[in-house]
Amino acid sequence: MLLEEFDPGLTAIINPDMVTHRIEDFPEVTVSCFSKKLFDSVLALFDAKKIAELHSAVGLNPVYEVRYKERRFAFFQSYVGEPLCVALYEDLMAIGSKRLILLGNCGVLDKSIEDCGIIVPTMAIRDEGTSYHYAEPGDTIPVNKKYREEFFEVLKECGYPYVEGMTWTTDACYRETREKVLRRKQQGAICVEMECAGMQAVCDFRGTEFFQFFYAGDNLDHSSWEPRSISGETRLDDKMKILFLAFELGLKIMRNE
Repeated sequence: MLLEEFDPGLTAIINPDMVTHRIEDFPEVTVSCFSKKLFDSVLALFDAKKIAELHSAVGLNPVYEVRYKERRFAFFQSYVGEPLCVALYEDLMAIGSKRLILLGNCGVLDKSIEDCGIIVPTMAIRDEGTSYHYAEPGDTIPVNKKYREEFFEVLKECGYPYVEGMTWTTDACYRETREKVLRRKQQGAICVEMECAGMQAVCDFRGTEFFQFFYAGDNLDHSSWEPRSISGETRLDDKMKILFLAFELGLKIMRNE
């Protein structure tokens, strides 16, 4: 079986440090999101300085240094879909990132989860391919093994309720069939997205720290699809406030070091 051919060797034929250049004194915490509209709206609030560029066939992806409450952060936009999301962060780790806080939209498999509600994943179902190149084969991978309690403190301080649970990471957003949704719910999944399992796997493999949380978007736990706030334009002010929870978590991490 191809997905059982995990090779634990750290050196491949092409390695990230062959295509990037390391930056000394890279910020201690990197924050990233997926939505272009959200990223640009938050970036506009900072006096940002470009410190790096990530290269891919779709173009250049700038990485910025921003200051939030007098602390330095790296800030960049991740791309939707696990292979490119993982590959770009491989490059950024080679450049110098040691700790990533990632947030994004997810679909809910439990209609009781409110639109834009905060979800903290504890386990990811590996219904994708990228993670199998970074971790031993298995149906699931533990996620958010560090900083969960710190994030709960941030949520309490900022007045945000949340839910915890298993996420379903899939490569094929147009193959989330009714049967698969029911099967994943039976496995314990409360939401679905496209990157979490692979991002946790690559950070584990490279020995860097990773934390991801979601804000709830479309509802799949219904007789027909409910888009709710999946559009980047919808409830943008609420999403901007949610993104700053990542910066607050970064502050708490740096202060606790």
